[in-house]
Amino acid sequence: MTIASDPPGALVLVEGREIGYTPISLDFTYYGTRELTLIKDGYETLTVAQPLEKPWYQAPVVDFFADNLKPGHKTDRHLFRYAMQPARIVPNAELLQRGELLRGESRLGR
Repeated sequence: MTIASDPPGALVLVEGREIGYTPISLDFTYYGTRELTLIKDGYETLTVAQPLEKPWYQAPVVDFFADNLKPGHKTDRHLFRYAMQPARIVPNAELLQRGELLRGESRLGR
């Protein structure tokens, strides 16, 4: 599986484990859904539940023939490309307003 980002150089976490920086390729053994997180300074953190679909030759019964009767080695490659959004700079007044709102809610016990 290859993970690329626009812009490149985002830190990649797979299932919460740090893998490296984009573009990066890694091997996988099992199909299913993976949680990918991309982090880069100046950009919104992106978390995606990325499914890895089985290829047709991994279907039950077909996989026996594909593995045993077809010569050669098969590889299943996936390319996932993500566009990261620039971080939104929140004005100080808005931050102070949110803080006051949270302080008021905590005093009320919400």
